[in-house]
Amino acid sequence: MRQFVSTIALFLLAAVSFSQTAHPVLTLAATPEAGGFSSKRLTRIDTVLKEYVDKGRMNGAVAMIVHDGKIVYYKNFGYNDLDTKAPLQKDAIFRIASQTKAITSVGIMMLFEEGKFMLDDPISQYIPEFKNPKVLDKYNKADTTYTTVPAKREITIRDLLTHTSGLGYAQIGSTEAKNIYYKAGVVGGIGIPEFKLADKMKVLGGLPLFHQPGEKWTYGLNDDVLGYLIEIVSGTSLKDFFQKRIFEPLGMKDTYFYLPENKKGRLAMLYTEDSIKQLAKMPEKLSLYGDMYRDYPKMNGTYYSGGAGLSSTVYDYAIFLQMLLNGGEYNGKRLLSHNSVRMMTMNQIGDISRGPNKFGLGFGITTEKGSAVLPTQEGTFEWGGMFATTYWVDPKEKLVALIYRNIWPTSWGNLGNLYKVLVYQAMNY
Repeated sequence: MRQFVSTIALFLLAAVSFSQTAHPVLTLAATPEAGGFSSKRLTRIDTVLKEYVDKGRMNGAVAMIVHDGKIVYYKNFGYNDLDTKAPLQKDAIFRIASQTKAITSVGIMMLFEEGKFMLDDPISQYIPEFKNPKVLDKYNKADTTYTTVPAKREITIRDLLTHTSGLGYAQIGSTEAKNIYYKAGVVGGIGIPEFKLADKMKVLGGLPLFHQPGEKWTYGLNDDVLGYLIEIVSGTSLKDFFQKRIFEPLGMKDTYFYLPENKKGRLAMLYTEDSIKQLAKMPEKLSLYGDMYRDYPKMNGTYYSGGAGLSSTVYDYAIFLQMLLNGGEYNGKRLLSHNSVRMMTMNQIGDISRGPNKFGLGFGITTEKGSAVLPTQEGTFEWGGMFATTYWVDPKEKLVALIYRNIWPTSWGNLGNLYKVLVYQAMNY
């Protein structure tokens, strides 16, 4: 009997130990080597990022590498203000723009798991303005008038998650999309603090699609529509849904649509390039098919864009990504089942062309063919933001990596891919 009890005790101890180690939380590795990386080879990242600052290619950056929950690299480079030489801090809050999309996708999948809808439901079932969609047929550049033809089918929630709905992007999309949306008052969700998401999404529902639903991959306002869907189904604002259902459970303390007063001073300065490609502070207000305010995160805004509205830190977003790498759980809080994460991070667009890679439910997905282009393994999921923030998660390597800048546009947009090379070459295992 005593031996039986001892066996049970050992089994329970092993079960507890497994539960603690199966889903890592972020901890600082004692040394890079303890986390499977070479200290010496990591200095190559230092060299390149310092060179980018010294040569005026960027004002600054913050970079992080996490392996199996251990932070093996977390450094800041350069300046938040080139005029005063104020350094860019590790805890700077960056405009993450389209990195908002992954958080919206998680919110949608959480509601999916609650039985609120099926992914192949027509969106018009919840937002009637999207009923009987039309597709752009002929467009007149001279006066921006157009004709349409009926869509072959309705837009589904899955179409929105995969960017195959036919919606385009206001302010940064194709010429046709920018003009048609601008004329209708539809915005892209960045730098626009006024307005209400519901009002703009209802208008969007009556505008033409730019291809038949499900036939192509077109980057568009899909996640803004999904953000509105979250509001409708949850009965709360997208801001409050994110805060209560995602940020608070995960311990994401620095992620907001609009910053509280005590954190406004941590907002990273947004830089741009002048006519001769020299770094310059972005003007406080610019015209981009409508007004755009540089420091919109500091404003008391009411527009909660599910596609582009959030600001965050490298550390906060790393927590979010580690949750996904853990299969939907972080620090004892489960947001999603591992099978929902599996669905999100697999090819969901079939044979639709998207270069060498594919797209899941909110992420770009590296294929076997794509893994020949860069060191990222097949199955890696990733995205980034308009202002030069980039992240990826490589499940096979148990790796999370991020590099954040705040600059737009930049002649050095390929730094994200260069950073991938630098991260993988430093692996010691």
